[in-house]
Amino acid sequence: MNELVAANVHMIRPHMADLPAWPLPVGYGFRAYRPGDEAMWVALHLDAEPLFTVTLDHFAESFGAHREVLPERMWFVQTAAGEDVGSIAAWWQDDWQGRGAWGQIHWVVVARAHQRRGLSKPMLAHALHAMARTHDRAMLGTNTLRLWALKSYLDCGFVPDPHERAAPDALAGWLAVQMHLAHPAIQAWLRDSD
Repeated sequence: MNELVAANVHMIRPHMADLPAWPLPVGYGFRAYRPGDEAMWVALHLDAEPLFTVTLDHFAESFGAHREVLPERMWFVQTAAGEDVGSIAAWWQDDWQGRGAWGQIHWVVVARAHQRRGLSKPMLAHALHAMARTHDRAMLGTNTLRLWALKSYLDCGFVPDPHERAAPDALAGWLAVQMHLAHPAIQAWLRDSD
């Protein structure tokens, strides 16, 4: 099987129609961000992030200017015992790449011990439903090495950003991902790149 290719890419959901309604598995629940959750957020990313080291500076850079809205835009997934095992934010970009306002799926993480238990898609659905109250489209940034995250995003209606079709690194990354996933949304994107 072909090796994955590292490429930083963007994905878009051009509309908020037909949002998925996937519940969390039994034994898990959502809770909203509370002041002081920064350390837990960093700990989850340190546990699960394979590509770089996440710090409190990343939290401050991403959310610091709008901390007051975090309780409405960031959630943690907890076990029935109250252990935080995941986090997701429904953020926004006022003028992403000069293309106007977009909702943004931001900083998705699931602790390694709880990965492959069906948490990521319900997390995405939860964030998208919240985001749909204020935005009519969504975007996210990711890396083509994040194969299972990409599958979740694709299954939630995200597609590779058409504006990146001419970028050689994005094309190489998505070609390699398609060899592993054989997803119809990637196939359509690649076909349109020809």
